Amino acid sequence: MEYSLIIRKAVKSDAIGILNILTDSFGQYIMRSGIPLSVEDMLDDIDSIERDIENIDVYIALIDGAPVGTVRVAVREGAPAMLTKLGVISGYNNIGIGKSLMNLVDKVIIERGAKTLELYTASKNASIMRFYYGRGFYVDSTSKERGYIRALMRKDYQ
Repeated sequence: MEYSLIIRKAVKSDAIGILNILTDSFGQYIMRSGIPLSVEDMLDDIDSIERDIENIDVYIALIDGAPVGTVRVAVREGAPAMLTKLGVISGYNNIGIGKSLMNLVDKVIIERGAKTLELYTASKNASIMRFYYGRGFYVDSTSKERGYIRALMRKDYQ
């Protein structure tokens, strides 16, 4: 069987697919990270996703037309860009979708002239920390304000 991976900017009609990806992937993230929150506590509703699609860069990854991954990045003038809501649906992990989404984010950051990209992630989740370290991020700081240890990860672009 042949598979075709396409990553494109999301449109409003992708919001339900994005919510499904994030519900699945954040459920796994919460479990692996020991986060004392529910998936609903960490995710947006359809209206919020649609607003982000209109206002920031939201991308969706599709395999043979089926939504399998997503990422959001907000590039703000004079401030670090912020990556949020990176997720890959279960069953499609470890085949390069997350890396492909991050490669696209790198391209967007460089094209827009941003110098730094930041994100927050659970520092106790070893696999996600390795993923971000492998993409050139480092831990800038940590906090416990949400009830678990969150790492502020940074990546600098020259």
